[in-house]
Amino acid sequence: VQLQASGGGLVQAGESTRLSCAASGFRFSSFAMSWLRQAPGKGLERVADIMNDGKIAYTDFVKGRFTISRDNSKNMLYLQMNSLKPEDTAVYYCAATMRGRWPTRKADEYDYWGQGTLVTVSS
Repeated sequence: VQLQASGGGLVQAGESTRLSCAASGFRFSSFAMSWLRQAPGKGLERVADIMNDGKIAYTDFVKGRFTISRDNSKNMLYLQMNSLKPEDTAVYYCAATMRGRWPTRKADEYDYWGQGTLVTVSS
């Protein structure tokens, strides 16, 4: 089983970037997929979630700026991030689960995690 996140890097405030997560080794289409992040010195926080039926949820601080999507034919998860702010600086993780539901799902209810990709937003 593998989740490989990519697409992070240094961007200017107000710019956009897209994260990708390549999944392998499990039935991707059956799993809910999430993006979570951890800012320097802070705890893990939810960003966005997409269920296996396509239902989507976002945390308040990214609504209207970020878009989560998935391509089950390619076993890929995406996070389009627009209007980035310095406070979006964090390591972003993709994760897969068949347990729990947004927004109460706990970190230990995720079955698989990617390695994380760092997004740094400069002001």
